[in-house]
Amino acid sequence: MGPPLPKVVAWYKSMTTNDFLRKIKEGKMPPFEQRFWQRSYHDHIIRDETDYWIRYRYIETNPARWRDDEYYPLPPA
Repeated sequence: MGPPLPKVVAWYKSMTTNDFLRKIKEGKMPPFEQRFWQRSYHDHIIRDETDYWIRYRYIETNPARWRDDEYYPLPPA
C-alpha cells in the first residue's frame, strides 16, 4: 500500500508549483496572477456502472465548459 492520496496530491501540487515558479523566474513562463491550484480536491468512490459513466461524462466534457467557468481568464480589454 502506498502513501495516502492527500499526501500524493499535496506533493504533486508542491512540485508543479515550484517548477512553475522556477520557470517564471527564468522568463520561460508568464506570471500567473490567480491561484495556481484550488485549495482542495473532491474525491468520489464510484459505486456502480451508472456512477462511473456520470463521472466519465463530466470529465470528458469538462474542457468544453471551461470558457463558461467563473475563473476562466478573460482576455485583456
